[in-house]
Amino acid sequence: MKLTVVGGGSTYTPELIDGFARLRDTLPITELVLVDPAAERLELVGGLARRIFAKQDHDGRIVTTTDLDAGVEGADAVLLQLRVGGQAAREQDETWPLECGCVGQETTGAGGLAKALRTVPVVLDIAERVRRTNPDAWIIDFTNPVGIVTRALLQAGHKAVGLCNVAIGFQRKFAKLLGVTPSEVHLDHVGLNHLTWERSVRIGGPEGENVLPRLLAEHGDAIADDLRLPRPVLDRLGVVPSYYLRYFYAHDEVVRELGTKPSRAAEVAAMERELLEMYGDPALDEKPALLAKRGGAFYSEAAVDLAASLLGGGGSPYQVVNTYNNGTLPFLPDDAVIEAQAAVGAHGATPLPVAPVDPLYAGLIANVTAYEDLALEAALRGGRDRVFKALLAHPLVGQYAYADGLTDRLLAHNREHLAWA
Repeated sequence: MKLTVVGGGSTYTPELIDGFARLRDTLPITELVLVDPAAERLELVGGLARRIFAKQDHDGRIVTTTDLDAGVEGADAVLLQLRVGGQAAREQDETWPLECGCVGQETTGAGGLAKALRTVPVVLDIAERVRRTNPDAWIIDFTNPVGIVTRALLQAGHKAVGLCNVAIGFQRKFAKLLGVTPSEVHLDHVGLNHLTWERSVRIGGPEGENVLPRLLAEHGDAIADDLRLPRPVLDRLGVVPSYYLRYFYAHDEVVRELGTKPSRAAEVAAMERELLEMYGDPALDEKPALLAKRGGAFYSEAAVDLAASLLGGGGSPYQVVNTYNNGTLPFLPDDAVIEAQAAVGAHGATPLPVAPVDPLYAGLIANVTAYEDLALEAALRGGRDRVFKALLAHPLVGQYAYADGLTDRLLAHNREHLAWA
């Protein structure tokens, strides 16, 4: 089995490598190719990857290359984890929206739109090159904004599934609080990428006992602290929202906070410099503890599970993924991309039936889906007016003066990445 990671020079990659090594019975990789245009960085990551495999007695071959076409040729699955513009572009995404009084964040709001505009054309080019060399390969997208990028891939006819680590993070957290194994925890996870709610937590599968009321009663304070939301909000909702919902439920509070501290991009950039220095140490043969602070917890386990199921192996039958709605949420178009529990196998991902969604959540889901429609149109066709309309439609913007100012700033900061600008 050959698996290719595009963006293999990411500091995330050792987390992925560790998962591949530990879970080799689930996903028996014989060749792993790390592709990245940054050759020096790639060799540091690739060296550590080989040492991790060797320490854990994995006999798979690890190849590093800057040649995308060679890297994806013959791959059974291609995992995308790239960041167009690097941390420098992320730094801008997180700062210039604040000038207009809006949240600066890399996956939602104006910053998320900027990332989508930079990313979609690049990902589609990669996918076309994969299709030319191996049309049967699966594409697993971990590149943000996952919902928009996955929709672009699916609309272009690619065999693609989107992946996020939010759901598996909740699954692991809830399992620990309940004293059960993660495989016993089934989430009623519904919404869009980075816009989801856990409406029930069932033990033993989709028909198991719902223990969410007990979780909130016994561990509500800890869960609220993790989400940085007041405990009474969780009690009144009776659900557990994704931590990204704080940008919507406490927008002004978040904007004030972001204006008083260094950006997350600056923190991550400093962390990455330290990690890359560690990766260059020939004595290091395991992922360093610092990597846990980089983000992406349990990403490797989710990726292994998904790849194993898509390639006909031993992955879990139900997984939270991003895929076409196809009637699952009746208030959305069939070609909207939702994030939900799905039956996953060699056929792809088919969302499980979902109980009716409360208007409190359905309204926001529909609103953000409309924004994603417009964002994808802007990413595919360009144009200032399309960018403006997408921003005006986003619930974190929503006023024409804000949308105008944000459009000007977005274009000014991203011209080098937007061919049409």
